Amino acid sequence: MTVQQISSFAAGEWIAPGAGARNIASAVTGDVIASAGNNDLDVQAMLDYARNVGGPALRKMTFHERAKMLKAVALHLREHRQAMYDLSFDTGATQSDHLIDIDGGIGTLLVFASKGRREMPDGHVYLDGDLEQLSRNGTFLGQHICTPLQGVAVHINAFNFPVWGMLEKVAPTLLAGVPCIVKPATNSCYVTELCVRLMLDSGILPAGAIQLVSGGLGDMLDRLGMQDVVSFTGSADTALKLRSNPVILENSVRFVAEQDSLNASILGPDAQPGTPEFDLFVKEVQREMTTKAGQKCTAIRRIIAPENTVQAVIEALSARLAKTVIGDPRLETTRMGALVSNGQKRDVLEKAAIIGTEAERVFGNPEDFAVDGADADKGAFVPPMLFHCANPDTAERIHDTEAFGPVSTIMGYRDLDHAIELANKGQGSLVASVITHDPTVARHVAMGSGAFHGRLYFNNRDSMKESTGHGSPLPHMVHGGPGRAGGGEEMGGVRGVKHYMQRTAIQGSPDILSAIGEKWVPGATEIEGPAHPFTRKYGELSIGETLHTAPRTVTLEDIEHFANFTGDTFYAHMDQEAAERNPFFPGRVAHGYLLLSFAAGLFVEPNEGPVLANTGLDGLRFMKPVSAGDSIKVRLTVKKKTQRNDEYGEVRWHVTLTNQDDELVAEYELLTMNAY
Repeated sequence: MTVQQISSFAAGEWIAPGAGARNIASAVTGDVIASAGNNDLDVQAMLDYARNVGGPALRKMTFHERAKMLKAVALHLREHRQAMYDLSFDTGATQSDHLIDIDGGIGTLLVFASKGRREMPDGHVYLDGDLEQLSRNGTFLGQHICTPLQGVAVHINAFNFPVWGMLEKVAPTLLAGVPCIVKPATNSCYVTELCVRLMLDSGILPAGAIQLVSGGLGDMLDRLGMQDVVSFTGSADTALKLRSNPVILENSVRFVAEQDSLNASILGPDAQPGTPEFDLFVKEVQREMTTKAGQKCTAIRRIIAPENTVQAVIEALSARLAKTVIGDPRLETTRMGALVSNGQKRDVLEKAAIIGTEAERVFGNPEDFAVDGADADKGAFVPPMLFHCANPDTAERIHDTEAFGPVSTIMGYRDLDHAIELANKGQGSLVASVITHDPTVARHVAMGSGAFHGRLYFNNRDSMKESTGHGSPLPHMVHGGPGRAGGGEEMGGVRGVKHYMQRTAIQGSPDILSAIGEKWVPGATEIEGPAHPFTRKYGELSIGETLHTAPRTVTLEDIEHFANFTGDTFYAHMDQEAAERNPFFPGRVAHGYLLLSFAAGLFVEPNEGPVLANTGLDGLRFMKPVSAGDSIKVRLTVKKKTQRNDEYGEVRWHVTLTNQDDELVAEYELLTMNAY
């Protein structure tokens, strides 16, 4: 058998294993299949390459350009995913597991690409929050902005998801404009190496955007500074050792940790045997115990059920687990493969034995189980093991010991407060789930347990067909948790991107803030265009270009006609005496939507032109009522531009309506699509 040499990609070059290389065995056969590691990597050269080559190249790109880059990389990986599938079988993963790891990683890239285009600007500065009025007349304002860190992100990943575990960190990092150095766990680094090769071979990423360490990091962490980030996934012991590095502490290096987690799943008191929720609960637990052979940071480790249902859960869950076919993951009939290595197998059995000091094993015998198509002794196979703890209040190990494999413990609760207390005994987890059809149960758990968990997953008969599962972190939502889970956050859409950016408070005049944020701020200089803005293409419009309209008088006939035409005969528009009794109105007033219609009539250019569609209206506020005899006029300003494709772009217009006394009547933002 050929032993694959797993290289590192450092400072623009592939470097083969060298001194310090270690052998990697197949999880299925136990045979050596690869070698990885090189103690002679020039880690300072890698850091310099990232900071001086990758960083500047990424920062020159806008958020949208980086989002397009992520999408292109994802589509390229999708075309070559079969090669990653084929290689990943030796990690013990089944084809279903590949869909979570490989397809899930690709999907994460696509989600961040989409969010980058939809929720971030086509520029270099991300505006965080609204303007702050810091002066009476608006000449001195405040704004929070986020800009890319000018260092490097060092990603230290676990063995269980060699592709998703990398890409869920890479996506927000590159979207932020920060280069990364990826260090996968050695046991499965051969899959990560192939994924990185595919990305680099595509030619899509700029030089220095991503590097790979197959093996140890050496003293890289000792060379980090305040512009760098460490993002870690793994054990709590390793996380503590890394985050305690004196250099990391001294330089306040950002450290994001996702670590051990005693995740819980609670069966609601309403979900008795015979209900859809009971069956759903058993199915979810069985799936979480066996997917990736239980090697998931989000897997269910503690099963919390009403005391009167514990035996029924044990019986139903045992019946489902008994149908789990364990074997060579390449076989179509296999439902659970091997652990990643025999070392991991020993660790799981040791942890299971510790749990066994406080709980009785009620299903699964590691000394007697069948394996299809492989040798149970040579491969890293273990059966699903279910324990029952009769005294969860006094037990300790079931709440602090994680067997990172297909091992879970069931315990009973007396009432919902007791269930919450048991869930919180884990002292912080990535996720807790609650299977209930009772919204009051869900709220009670959320209020009592939310502070102890990074994610709360609720499911029942209404959502089960479309839900993604207890153990599926989604790129849209934060992944992380307090306490034992590490205290960090990953993903979460744009929230995850901000972890690789610096939030800065800027203060200054409207013109200064407009220039920095690439977005017109009220009070900033207005530009008079050469023609009506609706006659000009997207590329011809400038930020700050403004149209001031002539006034229009609002009559009582206008108000009555609008009321009769639309059916909106609200008393404030039609009944003088009733309107006068309203403290907000001086008498009968014009409809707010009448004013918007008149405003459109004042600023619209009716002839065919580059404005393709009105796509929305944001932030509408009415400040002052308009009575019959008052007049209104409109100021229309180009606030922001976002290119959508080569044919058209989105223009965000700031619109204000003022009366005959120049008092602000209404304000909103208009969105149009303009031909490019």
